[in-house]
Order: sequence, then structure tokens, then C-alpha cells
Amino acid sequence: MAWIILVLAGLLEITWAIGLKYTEGFSKIWPSIITLVSLVGSVGLLTVALKSLPVGTAYPAWVGIGSIGTVIFGIVFLGEAVTIGRVVSIVLVISGIIGLKICTVN
Repeated sequence: MAWIILVLAGLLEITWAIGLKYTEGFSKIWPSIITLVSLVGSVGLLTVALKSLPVGTAYPAWVGIGSIGTVIFGIVFLGEAVTIGRVVSIVLVISGIIGLKICTVN
């Protein structure tokens, strides 16, 4: 269950990271509200997941999920470049998250 909560926290991290782009320095109210609510929800769910997962596993997984999702969003919706380096980097981050999950004793 903790891993499901952690994935949800990561998905909210994607939301707030992308939301930052649309807040325009927190000058736009609705994107700012969505970003802040997502941020609080993401950290709150991470806190819940940390009750039963080691911080050395949960935090990097949370950051990785958010990073990968944000990069993919940028590529798909914002026209950011798809390069071999970016794709290899995403695969490496995914491999690291899987490795942390496999090596976690819980």
C-alpha cells in the first residue's frame, strides 16, 4: 500500500512541477491554487508513505516519478526535444527506482 501512496505522491509532484510553469510567478490565481494544493498533497502523501518505507528508497523514487513525468509532459505537450540522451536518462532513472524497490527490505 505504501508504494501505491508513493506513486500517487509522485503523480501530484508532476502536477505541481508543471503547474509552476503556468503560475507565471504565482501571478495567476487558478494555476497557483492548483500548484499549491498539488504540492501540499504530494508532500503529505510522501509523509504517509515514509511511515513504512525507508527514506533512502521513498524519496528518490518520489523525485524520480516526478522528474520522469515532467520530462514526458514537456516532450508530449510542450514540444521539448526528444534526444537519445534524454531517453537514456529516463531509462536510467526508471532502472534506479526499480532497483531501489527490489532492494528494499520491508
